[in-house]
Amino acid sequence: MGVFQRFLFTVLLIVGVVNSERSDMRFLLDNATEGHSEEYCAMYDICGARSDGKVLNCPLGTPSIKPDELLSAKIQSLCPTITGNICCTEAQFNTLRTQVQQAIPFLVGCPACLRNFLNLFCELTCSPNQSQFINVTSIAKVGNNLTVNGIDYYITDTFGEGMFESCKEVKFGTMNTRAIEFIGAGAKNFREWYAFIGRRAGLGVPGSPYAINFLPVAPESTGMKPMNVSIYSCGDTSLGCSCGDCPLSGACSSSALPSPPEKGSCSVRIGSLNAKCVEVAVAIIYIVLISVFLGWGFFHRKRKSSPVSRTKPLINVPNGGIIRRTNSQKDENIPMQMLEDVPQITNGVQLSIVQGYMSKFYRRYGTWVARNPILVLCSSVIIVLVLCLGLIRFQVETKPEKLWVGPGSRAAKEKQFFDNHLAPFYRIEQLIIATIPETVNGKAPSIVTDSNINLLFDIQKKVDAIRANYSGSMVSLTDICMKPLGKDCATQTVLQHYTSADTCASAFKAPLDPSTALGGFSGNNYSEASSFIVTYPVNNEIDSEGNGTKRAEAWEKAFIQLAKEELLPLVQSKNLTLAFSSESSVEEELKRESTADAITILISYLVMFAYISLTLGDAPRFSSYYISSKVLLGLSGVLLVMLSVLGSVGFFSAIGVKSTLIIMEVIPFLVLAVGVDNMCILVHAVKRQQVELPIEGRISNALVEVGPSITLASLAEVLAFAVGSFIPMPACRVFSMFAALAVLLDFLLQVTAFVALIVFDFLRAEDNRVDCFPCIKVSGSNAELEKGSNQQKPGLLARYMKEIHAPILNIWGVKLLVICAFGAFTLASIALCSRIEPGLEQQIVLPRDSYLQGYFNNVTEYLRIGPPLYFVVKNYNYR
Repeated sequence: MGVFQRFLFTVLLIVGVVNSERSDMRFLLDNATEGHSEEYCAMYDICGARSDGKVLNCPLGTPSIKPDELLSAKIQSLCPTITGNICCTEAQFNTLRTQVQQAIPFLVGCPACLRNFLNLFCELTCSPNQSQFINVTSIAKVGNNLTVNGIDYYITDTFGEGMFESCKEVKFGTMNTRAIEFIGAGAKNFREWYAFIGRRAGLGVPGSPYAINFLPVAPESTGMKPMNVSIYSCGDTSLGCSCGDCPLSGACSSSALPSPPEKGSCSVRIGSLNAKCVEVAVAIIYIVLISVFLGWGFFHRKRKSSPVSRTKPLINVPNGGIIRRTNSQKDENIPMQMLEDVPQITNGVQLSIVQGYMSKFYRRYGTWVARNPILVLCSSVIIVLVLCLGLIRFQVETKPEKLWVGPGSRAAKEKQFFDNHLAPFYRIEQLIIATIPETVNGKAPSIVTDSNINLLFDIQKKVDAIRANYSGSMVSLTDICMKPLGKDCATQTVLQHYTSADTCASAFKAPLDPSTALGGFSGNNYSEASSFIVTYPVNNEIDSEGNGTKRAEAWEKAFIQLAKEELLPLVQSKNLTLAFSSESSVEEELKRESTADAITILISYLVMFAYISLTLGDAPRFSSYYISSKVLLGLSGVLLVMLSVLGSVGFFSAIGVKSTLIIMEVIPFLVLAVGVDNMCILVHAVKRQQVELPIEGRISNALVEVGPSITLASLAEVLAFAVGSFIPMPACRVFSMFAALAVLLDFLLQVTAFVALIVFDFLRAEDNRVDCFPCIKVSGSNAELEKGSNQQKPGLLARYMKEIHAPILNIWGVKLLVICAFGAFTLASIALCSRIEPGLEQQIVLPRDSYLQGYFNNVTEYLRIGPPLYFVVKNYNYR
């Protein structure tokens, strides 16, 4: 009885299946016989979806319908060949648009190819004559609805061949390979491309949810005829493609491209020396000028008939009086009252009008400062401290594109246009693993071995396991990586064709150019490659402060930390080298350098403080050095220099100008050098004055002596930097602005606060108070000793200049030699300027101990793929 029941059940099951198949076949036959005619649809609307979300059409043969104006406009924007009635709903059209959007980035480089590709799917989905070339051959039941499971798509070979010819050479610039490799699996002809397009895609895989069988000829009994809309050639001028994307393009019609005009380069060969014409011209000019100068010198020397008396030089006084020096004493011995009467005379030289007025001003100003040192010191320091409050808004600009490219430049505008209308170029995270060259022949051995492949798998596992914390959420590579073809990251590595070390299957379903994953090989000898290159493209955003960018930066920090702590020792243990980088590496290294150099700047200031303290004081005498030294004055001067730098940075920070690395490293030393110079000049000028004069007179005379020169020199430096603020390069412009204000503040503090400090220091010394501890006063015996030492011998450097350097330089032949040498140096510098090569290597701006130094060297040596080149056409009608 059991056997009979099982037999009966089997029979009923077979009968049910046969009846079901007959019912489905009867549905298809009825649908086919109802009409393969114009204005009739073969499949209309959506009746279900697969488990991966891909929708399935209904196998309904219905008349085409007239869409509303909005839907018609949408269809026209994507499918210009579809007019009038349509065979798709709005949901079907939205699905079509979403699917073809994945292919547009690959084909956008050639409008003709893109137009043909879109027409293929537009006719399939929405053509009002759909039933004339579409025949539903298989249906499936999804839920309670019947859905399309397979179709025959009748299409002429002419269309297929034309579409393939227009697309076969189109390049996908992002991956530096042909687009057909991505959207056609590297098809060699249109039939292979059809086979790839018509294949039913697996779950979660890009492609068609049902099978499409492309056929060139329709059966005569059905009344169908193949689809054959107009085909566009890539050589069509109206939809022109570039020469690289289409050999038939008009841009490639000429047999040879015109040679670019050669730059005018003139050179003269002198023996084995090849000199530029400008260098030869400068040399000739130098010879002519030197000849004229020497001739004038010898002629002038012969014309001298009598020696000039040097025993009694004269000083002409404006009222006709004469001051005659009766001995070889210094100019300082001229009484103060006489100097006050003739402020326009300095060392026997008539001053200019500007210098005369400045001397008058500094005489009155010096007297006033000497009488009110506390007011001058406090007011000047308070003003600078107010400027320093802007440091609260201090920020450092470390983005390379904002440092070296002006916001109004053409490059910046074009990049902004590209980023806003297309998308910013993806972020690049990269590893370069290379073998070490042999010591015998210097050739690097091949890296393509089983052990190294397994090592690459271990590295990949560690990178995949990275979890970076951003705002409490964990970020992995799959969360941020670029996925142009589905859910898999577009990682460029030789492991792309493997899912494990044992099986071979492509994880990222796209071809891979060997040049992007291997390096150090010649021609196509990939097995000789000496390096693995692993590139992780990561999605980028226009907003650098957005969550997407911050998530990527958090992962990049974890990636660099992994490379330093785990990957580098792992690779080195295999006798290999590892270089690595992330998109934010340059910026992070610039930040590190800006903070690391703070110690260097501090040490330099301490060294200069020690130098100033020693040079500002008198010749060391043990009995009175603790009074005559200028340690406290030197420290105060260095602090004023630091205040000028901080005041400049604070002012510009307050108005929203970001600082740069060059400002942090250069300006402190620059202003320190200028400040030290002025401090030494001022102190030594005061020390040269007669001690019999009151402190007001000494300060006043010293400022009259050196004030105009310090003022004019400082103003010249300020103006020189101010002119640099008109340079369009942001880094140079900002540096010039900060430097100009820093030098100006330094000068103002030198002639105000530092002069007041000089007054305090000299009053301290006269009152016999100990340097650095002015509250301590020494006994009267030291005071007498100090009075006896007022007329001190000049220092060693002063004696050298007076007794050795100046007499030698005053020799007639030495004068000519010095002028000729410096003239030659100046003209040689001008001539050799033409040999300066423009450019800024990234290695130069990075610390010498940065891991990026080795990375950039490896990129130059192994990577064959350069940065992308884009041509963006604005205001062009693509229809």
